[in-house]
Amino acid sequence: MTIKTLRLKDLVVDNVNELKQFKRLLKFRLKEPKRKIINTEISLYNLEKVLDKPILFIMCLKKTPIPRVRGIPDTILLSLNCIINRMDVIKLLGEIQVTEAKNRQVRKKQLLGLMHKPVLQKSLSMIGTIVVRHISFFTRDIVWLSDQYGRIILTNTTGASLHTVPNTMSYTGGHCVTNDGDLIYIDGYHNINKLYKDKITQYTIRKIREPWMAECVYYSPSSADLLVGMVEYDKDNHIYTDAKVMRFDYSGISCHNIEHNKKGQKLYKFPKYITENHNGDVIVSDLNHGVVVTSRTGRHRFSYTGPSSWSRIYPQGVCVDALSHRFSYTGPSSWSRIYPQGVCVDALSHILVCDAKSKTIQMIDKNGNFLSLLFTEENEITVSGGLAYDIKNHLLYVGATDHRSTVCVYRYIQRKDYITDDFNH
Repeated sequence: MTIKTLRLKDLVVDNVNELKQFKRLLKFRLKEPKRKIINTEISLYNLEKVLDKPILFIMCLKKTPIPRVRGIPDTILLSLNCIINRMDVIKLLGEIQVTEAKNRQVRKKQLLGLMHKPVLQKSLSMIGTIVVRHISFFTRDIVWLSDQYGRIILTNTTGASLHTVPNTMSYTGGHCVTNDGDLIYIDGYHNINKLYKDKITQYTIRKIREPWMAECVYYSPSSADLLVGMVEYDKDNHIYTDAKVMRFDYSGISCHNIEHNKKGQKLYKFPKYITENHNGDVIVSDLNHGVVVTSRTGRHRFSYTGPSSWSRIYPQGVCVDALSHRFSYTGPSSWSRIYPQGVCVDALSHILVCDAKSKTIQMIDKNGNFLSLLFTEENEITVSGGLAYDIKNHLLYVGATDHRSTVCVYRYIQRKDYITDDFNH
């Protein structure tokens, strides 16, 4: 009975959270220009005029009784007494192929596809910075970086420092950029601050009270919500006792927490980086549990701990006991095969994660299936943890620790134009 009650409670909480998310998302999107709404209404009106006549004709047939003919069994008579679904009729009419037309217009459309291997586009050299821990995309020529000293630095393509935010907790995914170009970051007291685009005005969005500490933050472009990865720290015993992901609205008001799966097990141990996929999934890079992905409302979808063929340990010395057992030991099942750092999402909804253990960048699909190793040590680059994807220009920013630069910019997704025929009636 207790299990059923908990399940019912989870369903109610999920539905309530889903309604809240939909309400905020709807409120956010209603602020778009009225021009888009007017254009949509005009398109719907034109579509209705085109489809109205065949729909009315079929509806008229439905209401018109069919006379009986002697000598024909009732089973052969056409029956239109069933309910006709208007959308099904539109779908069927849309499948009609026109083989000849007088007016034909040729248009170009684009497809996105993976290239054979990443191609280096440019590199940034930061003076005084050795390790780039995190990258927040600002514009194509300007990005926010955080280094091993906890500084957040605004830099351009020449590597010049345009602005610096000192004494922060941005050793990992501790900053992000809003749609308006404002910087959201975690300060030295684990509070969430906002620095406006003018680099002067700032204020505290949310103060985090002990024993909880904010570790990573992400701004959702679609809903304007903030996703914050948090840990609970026991100062007396010097251990981390709990972890969760909190969702705040843009004003800093808490919406809901993500902590457990359906079985009541903890989803996170130490969230270090956080991002969001195009379908609303929350993606967390956790040092102990791998890449943990949940739905927008917090339902656990999957956890990626590395390719199944990989070992969870790097064995060194070995010995044999008296029983000489034969088996393959890869480490405890709860251990992750990877040591995840920076994480981001590309234009194809692929999840990219930097693995500090194998020094690779791994690509998985939105359902957690391993696709490929995008970068390895053979690429002559040692990844340092920072990842960011420029969705407009299809460029991947990679933090590096080699002799050439501290940030390398690659392209591995290309646009392909194809021609399509549109008929004008």
